[in-house]
Amino acid sequence: MAKPPLSMKPTGWFQVAWSDQVGVGEVHAMKYFDTEMVAWRSASGQVTVMNAYCEHLGAHLGFGGHVEGEVIECPFHGWQWNSEGRNVCIPYEPRPNRGRRMRTYPVAERNESIYIWHDVEGREPFFEAPDVFASFADGSSAADYYPQQRLYRETLEMHPQYVLENGVDFAHFKFVHKTPIVPVFTRHDFADAVSYVDFTITFEGDDGQRIEDVNSGVEAINGGLGIAVTKSWGMIDNRTISAVTPVDDATSDVRFMVYIGRTPGKSDDPARQERARAKAAEFGDEVIRQFAQDIYIWSHQRYSDPPALSTSEYEGFTAIRKWAMQFYPDGRGGGAAKSDSGGSAADLASTNEKV
Repeated sequence: MAKPPLSMKPTGWFQVAWSDQVGVGEVHAMKYFDTEMVAWRSASGQVTVMNAYCEHLGAHLGFGGHVEGEVIECPFHGWQWNSEGRNVCIPYEPRPNRGRRMRTYPVAERNESIYIWHDVEGREPFFEAPDVFASFADGSSAADYYPQQRLYRETLEMHPQYVLENGVDFAHFKFVHKTPIVPVFTRHDFADAVSYVDFTITFEGDDGQRIEDVNSGVEAINGGLGIAVTKSWGMIDNRTISAVTPVDDATSDVRFMVYIGRTPGKSDDPARQERARAKAAEFGDEVIRQFAQDIYIWSHQRYSDPPALSTSEYEGFTAIRKWAMQFYPDGRGGGAAKSDSGGSAADLASTNEKV
């Protein structure tokens, strides 16, 4: 597998599991950022994510480790570790080992997902993981939507930034999804670690349509490189979450979640309710199918640096690549965002004008 030119250990929030994979008292083993990890849920419901190997003699807590109340117990010698990674009990000694500590990760649990904060420098989180309901501040909640529908693809040869760049790529709809949609971007806000991209939807052939007349679109919130949430308006009400998490130096896991809005109005007719659920599930499957079409491209993509952008693509791709630089350990992103790669930004703009 070819290693991408961008670091596979960026800073930010990244999904490592779904909530229902880690029930109370359960231990879930996984590997991310080239590190063996476990997630476990205590009796009180708190989820802890920590490195997997016991600091005593290196047993993997994901294979035989078990939860005892508010701690996890190693299967090898019974050493117990709390949610802060501190040893609180050695069953055959009068006191714990206070000098050793297992690495734990900040955890956020929302939208039926478990996220960890990853930072190679060990810094605390400096932004929040986005919520597909609360972050849009419109009073919505999961109760307004049908159950979450999911897609999961493991260890694909791709980088999280590919998915984020898709958010400013208006031209791919026609060629990847075979749809007549032509997004018109109304907002590119890359001022902070959480960025915002909004677009309205027009259709090919509607040349006389004004942006003010469009009654549908998408609002997207990007929480770093690991999570993007969207809200669609004017069409069938849906929310999506895309989450891409590096596994090692060449591959990532991809998760995609869809919520379809419940039909307005209440009906006591079971048959009508069932038809509404089936129709919602069908639409959710279609949203997932289109995302899978993107995955097929991303998983065979190579990072172009600097890219040969067309004039109309330049603003969006330049902005998102410049924004992405803050999440890399070396503070560098794609060439479209740099003034020292292939010439100045003005030179790049001039070059792209000729494309």
